[in-house]
Amino acid sequence: MKIIEDDLSGDEIRHLLQTHFDLMRSQGPIESCHVLPIEDLKTPSIKFWSIWGDGALLGCGALKDLGGGHGEIKSMHVYQNMRGKGISRKILMHIISYAKQNGFEKLSLETGSFDKFIPARKLYESFGFEYCEPFGDYVKDPNSVFMTKAI
Repeated sequence: MKIIEDDLSGDEIRHLLQTHFDLMRSQGPIESCHVLPIEDLKTPSIKFWSIWGDGALLGCGALKDLGGGHGEIKSMHVYQNMRGKGISRKILMHIISYAKQNGFEKLSLETGSFDKFIPARKLYESFGFEYCEPFGDYVKDPNSVFMTKAI
C-alpha cells in the first residue's frame, strides 16, 4: 500500500469522497453531519492523503490545521469492501506521524454517536484518543462524539 498527498483532482478520489459524503449524509440529521465537500478540502489549512494498493484507490484521510498546534482529523474513509484490512489504521498512523513531524501538539476529531460508528471509535480509542467536549466551532450534539489525543 502506498499513501500519497492528493490534490483531489482525480476521478477516483472524487468518487470516493462522493461515496463518503453520501454515506455520512444518509446516517443522521443533516445538521449533525460535518463531512466536508471536496471543494472545502482544498483549503491551505488542510492536508489530504489517499491510500492505494495494486493501482486501486482504497481510502483517504485529512488533517485540518486549527492553529495553536491543534489539528483535526477529517474525511477518514475506506471503501466498504476494503474495511477490516488495516487500511484506516495505516492512514491514521500516517496522519499522526505527519502531525508530530510538523509541530502539532494535539489531534481531535468528531465522529458519529450511532452504532454504525463503533468501529471508527474503537480505531481511535486503540490509538489513545479519549472522549472530550466539543472543540473548535463544534457544539454539543447527541449525534456526535468528540475525541482528542496529545501527541
